[in-house]
Amino acid sequence: MSLYAVTDPTTGEVVQEYPTATDAEVEAALTSATTASKGWARTTTVAERAALVRRVAELHSERKDELAAIIVREMGKPLADAVGEVEFSAAIYEYYADNAEKMLADEPVELLDGDGTAVIRRSPYGVLLGIMPWNFPYYQVARFAGPNLCIGNTIILKHAPQCPESAAAIQAIYDEAGFPPGAYVNVYATNEQVATVIADPRVAGVSLTGSERAGAAVAEIAGRNLKKVVLELGGSDPFILLSTDDLDATVEAAVSARLDNTGQSCNAAKRFVVAEDLYDPFVEKFTAAIKAGAEGITPLSSVAAADRLQSQVDAAVEQGAHLESAGERKGAFFPTGVLTGVTPENDVYHQELFGPVAMVFKVSSEEEAVAIANDIPFGLGSYVFTTDSEQAERVADKIEAGMVFVNGVLADGVELPFGGIKRSGFGRELGRYGIDEFVNKKLIRTIS
Repeated sequence: MSLYAVTDPTTGEVVQEYPTATDAEVEAALTSATTASKGWARTTTVAERAALVRRVAELHSERKDELAAIIVREMGKPLADAVGEVEFSAAIYEYYADNAEKMLADEPVELLDGDGTAVIRRSPYGVLLGIMPWNFPYYQVARFAGPNLCIGNTIILKHAPQCPESAAAIQAIYDEAGFPPGAYVNVYATNEQVATVIADPRVAGVSLTGSERAGAAVAEIAGRNLKKVVLELGGSDPFILLSTDDLDATVEAAVSARLDNTGQSCNAAKRFVVAEDLYDPFVEKFTAAIKAGAEGITPLSSVAAADRLQSQVDAAVEQGAHLESAGERKGAFFPTGVLTGVTPENDVYHQELFGPVAMVFKVSSEEEAVAIANDIPFGLGSYVFTTDSEQAERVADKIEAGMVFVNGVLADGVELPFGGIKRSGFGRELGRYGIDEFVNKKLIRTIS
């Protein structure tokens, strides 16, 4: 079977295979992206490029049902979530189309000494390689390609092997929107070909969203070749509950934060850290709601993904954790569940569970809650629920993460920067900071 194939996780049926790129096709992608970088990117204005990005947004909106159906086939995403993802992707493109000129405008520098002027001019960085995951096939591309095409960086896009149909659909949108050849190039590359592309001197930078292992491999090659990298990797985000005046609403938020995208979100809440006076009622209500969430749940992205999660959960139970589960696994369909009694000696304590299984911890103090929240190798997102505004600010300041959401979940926005620290990666996407990663911030100092 081809490396790139649409395999419906609901049935296991291979719907369609796509040929892996030849070395000649990879070279053609590099050549066309470089040509566009030296030509189109230097002869167009930000406004002209933003107008093309705006058309990409419009085409996403016009085709949202068609695009949504594709990713339901590819990775089993619930249809409503798939439509929502396409709509959010369109909003990202529109946001950068609206704001790119302002964000990329010259920035005067106030001189402390001497005559004349100084200005920072933001100009294109060059050819970029994007390596994208399967869990949000359109959104991940939008937050990388949208701002960078406004800048004038050209894109070589290597999508996940199980998302070739959505990758082709995105390429068709860019072509129809009016981008010239080489501005955005989809390539069905192998890992070996990706390593060659990263090392190629024509490529200026790399952005990857994916696993720790993939991020480490890409960063190693990029570092060896002195290429800038942005990495958005895994997360095991804490959901800290210290107080509430509406436990039912808090439980509802907790369930939404865990089961969104069938639990397959990097920044989903995965570890629930609960004050001891709320622990028993929370666990009772939360477990019941998580188990009820199994009704009509969609499959994980693949049988392989379910196998990985199964091995983690089995190991956790073998090492002393207690599992409350909604039932038995069937292929890629994984039962929702809750793990309690997880100790630091248990392997799963330090791991990310990429699926509809939660861990719950009891704490006796704010300090213990923060300690457990930070006692992981990841630092992507986090959630704090409390009725005490001063406590919320204090705890948010102590959490080791790139993002903290207070008294709310699923509150991402196109204007809000997304990214983490520690083994969750580095760099930011979305918002003002997302457009500033791959730009040449050129100083122009004029002496009068």
